[in-house]
Amino acid sequence: MKKKIAVVYGGYSSEKEISRCSGEGVCSFIDKEKFDVYPVRIDKKKWCAIFDDKEYVISKEDFSFEILGQKIVPDCVYNTIHGSPGEDGLLQGYLKMLAIPHTSSDLFTAALTYNKKACKIFLNKYGVNSAKSVVLRKKIKYEFSEIIQSIGLPCFVKPNTGGSSFGISKVIRIEELEPAISKAFQESDEVIVEEFLEGMEITCGLYKTAEKSVVLPLTMIISENEFFDFEAKYTLGKSQEITPAPIDAKIALEIEETSSKIYDLLDCKGFIRIDYIVMNDIIFFLEVNSNPGMTIRSIIPQQIAAKGLNIKEIFTEIIEDSFDRE
Repeated sequence: MKKKIAVVYGGYSSEKEISRCSGEGVCSFIDKEKFDVYPVRIDKKKWCAIFDDKEYVISKEDFSFEILGQKIVPDCVYNTIHGSPGEDGLLQGYLKMLAIPHTSSDLFTAALTYNKKACKIFLNKYGVNSAKSVVLRKKIKYEFSEIIQSIGLPCFVKPNTGGSSFGISKVIRIEELEPAISKAFQESDEVIVEEFLEGMEITCGLYKTAEKSVVLPLTMIISENEFFDFEAKYTLGKSQEITPAPIDAKIALEIEETSSKIYDLLDCKGFIRIDYIVMNDIIFFLEVNSNPGMTIRSIIPQQIAAKGLNIKEIFTEIIEDSFDRE
């Protein structure tokens, strides 16, 4: 009998539409000869499985749903939610209590990687370089001149949690700082102001199972905009994503080894993608994407194709590994 896989998408953040696209991608990548696949949309109003274009409400007691009189409890959840509750550990904790295997990193790892500043502090202890930054919290007043004195100009202002470049601004002048902070606070209760590093943007995708460790070819990102913002990420022609990245072999190896080290230090699971800036031949860690985009045009599928791997086989490996971990 085939295992039942719930591909969960949506979520509670501005990234829910991007997550829907990733969910569609994952559904197309999973081998239907080995698994029965059920898309599941999660939002603040309701959780529901989608089958034959009809919605079937999820029971939160056991994550089950009923189709044509048959109760279905997924054997595994493939988590494609970007943002809360799929990337911050909430969904992982819920599934852990129900003893339902899932493909993404567990609760603590998800929560840690979702918080950009906390993740940097953790990795800095193990020698991983990152840009200088400060965290701001709502309802606390700050002296903007002191922030600029500490971080310098230009700088980036971004939500401390979240992704897909929502709420991010590049600040050139001090007058731009306050509106940039207000914009970021619309996406998160904490805002990170980060030193600007001028260099090459490189991203590394990888996954590990009990059987193997696979680091995918690196991708260089060149944005037509001021930086790799939402428009550059999701508008055709606004950025170049070059895989394999045309960089020095020694630097490429250092990024690959650092990425593998970070994966193990954080105890990640399934696919992750790690972003870096390379400046003066020094690599600087930016962030971990614990649930990276999975549309056919997303970076991870591009890297899989560049390595000449079969994407269906990889998804089978990751799903089957989730059972072995329970």
